[in-house]
Amino acid sequence: MIQLDFVRDDVLNAIDRVVKKTVRMDLDWGWPGGVAFYGVSAALTYTKNEEYLDLLKNHVDEHIRLGLPPWNVNACAMGHCLITLYDITGDEKYFDLAKSKIDYLQNEALRFADNVLQHTVSPNNDFPEQAWADTLFMAAYFMLRMGVKLSDKSLIDDALNQYYWHIHYLQDRKTGLWYHGYNHINKDHMSGMFWARANAWAAYTMSRVGRVLPEPYLYPQFMDIICSLRDQISGLKPLQTENGLWRTVLDDNESSYEELSACCGIAAAMLYNRNPLHTDYVNKAYAGIMSNIDDSGSLLNVSGGTAVMRDIQGYRDISRNWTQGWGQGLALAFLISVLTGNEFQIS
Repeated sequence: MIQLDFVRDDVLNAIDRVVKKTVRMDLDWGWPGGVAFYGVSAALTYTKNEEYLDLLKNHVDEHIRLGLPPWNVNACAMGHCLITLYDITGDEKYFDLAKSKIDYLQNEALRFADNVLQHTVSPNNDFPEQAWADTLFMAAYFMLRMGVKLSDKSLIDDALNQYYWHIHYLQDRKTGLWYHGYNHINKDHMSGMFWARANAWAAYTMSRVGRVLPEPYLYPQFMDIICSLRDQISGLKPLQTENGLWRTVLDDNESSYEELSACCGIAAAMLYNRNPLHTDYVNKAYAGIMSNIDDSGSLLNVSGGTAVMRDIQGYRDISRNWTQGWGQGLALAFLISVLTGNEFQIS
């Protein structure tokens, strides 16, 4: 068990600031809102704060009233908060929307090779036969949660298949680190960068599998997931900076800045992994992350939206000047992990 040094009221105060900043951001139905409101949902589930429920429900209801966009892989991230709203309110409209996203992922979303979801950000064929680590959060983890909720073994198997092949295509077995993307047509990792937020998507979602899947040890793919996470965290530990953080290109010690959304996802994964050998790393990360949440509730130093860039300079040049939905959501995911990480099941 990790012995984390924190003050509970400090964490709860940070959660409140981040939630209230997040709901003021006019986030759309795409992945920025999907990740952001996953975090708000986690805060709501833990705190049972009725104000958070009203804020989340009002935001989602307004989108529904104004009309929703066509589905794509990234837009499926909003399914996470729909699960929470259905669980709390019992309103079938939220669950029906979540199920429509599953129908899209199972029957319409572009796939390649071993039935792997191609990463898409619009209704178009955005990145032909490309696997991105982002897909694990936006789609595979959502599919797993819905499969468990629906007691649908085929959906659970499909979700675990996404994990299995994303590990196969994206993890470097020598370092344990994850590449940002894989191009199945060219059989390469394009620019070949160990991008930090890609590693956060992978680490965080892998750390959640054993928390949401009953009897995970009965699924063969789970062994690959826990071993992948073990090796990834081992590779990430020596790359932590003196500030307790990780750089946007993990192994670029000279020119890449410390990127906070990735730090939140990685540190949360360490907490959920529950390995006492990670104690010092998580405590350093906690201090670094808390110092980057400002009084308004913004997580600072979060990189903007990032495609698989052409070269390392492309990653170095991505702006970190703005409050981003994915930063807010991952900050909340981390703060909730601080309060629940050593529990066997999240409440």
